[in-house]
Amino acid sequence: MKKIITVFSISLMSFINPSSKITIWMIGDSTMAIKETKTYPETGWGMPFVYFFDSSVTIENRSKNGRSTRSFIEEKLWQPVSENMKEGDYLFIQFGHNDEVITKKTYTAPDDFKKYLELYVQSAKAKKVIPVLITPVSRRNFDSAGNVKQTHPLYSDMVRTVAKEQQVILIDLDEKSRALYQQFGDKNSKLLFMQLDSLEHPNYPAGRNDNTHFNELGARKIAELVLAEIKKQIPDLSNRIVVRAVK
Repeated sequence: MKKIITVFSISLMSFINPSSKITIWMIGDSTMAIKETKTYPETGWGMPFVYFFDSSVTIENRSKNGRSTRSFIEEKLWQPVSENMKEGDYLFIQFGHNDEVITKKTYTAPDDFKKYLELYVQSAKAKKVIPVLITPVSRRNFDSAGNVKQTHPLYSDMVRTVAKEQQVILIDLDEKSRALYQQFGDKNSKLLFMQLDSLEHPNYPAGRNDNTHFNELGARKIAELVLAEIKKQIPDLSNRIVVRAVK
């Protein structure tokens, strides 16, 4: 009898399908992008993000340095994503850094920024892909009293508005990252960014004073913020996480 039960159990297990394979498509700017070796230790938070999931998840990080919602489309970076994402996939969207700077050629006026976000969301929905809107991660900026300041008030609010109107998942990375910097404090938060003295690293012999781009530690901490929100808001993805990144 024991042998029969064992055989039956094995047969039953053969009909249980593992988690269906999905892809998380990531579109955005340099704060999330994969970096070249020559720019090390600069690290986009999408780089450590890839290691948090089991084999049922493929990460396609298509983020690029210097891109805005508009230039990502104009440079045809969006086209292969739009064509290849499939039902059940996720589309993580994080822009704002380059959209908001008027002096950059990638500048996108607030109303147009909103329209492009809506385009990404609606394109995903049309293919039964799950869009996830992410507010632009905050830059490091403290006032004289040691309090972290907002750096994307208008564009982050625009992302929140689109998420509400389109009824899609929102990860407020602007807010979460500012709370992280505040926890570290003005001085120690420098440890998360590309703050290098001259001759400290061969890739940056003149040093670097950068409060926008992360080093390895900073990228990992930001990725953990995103993972924490996934655990709260996206059960299907939460079940596929294999590393307990945050408590």
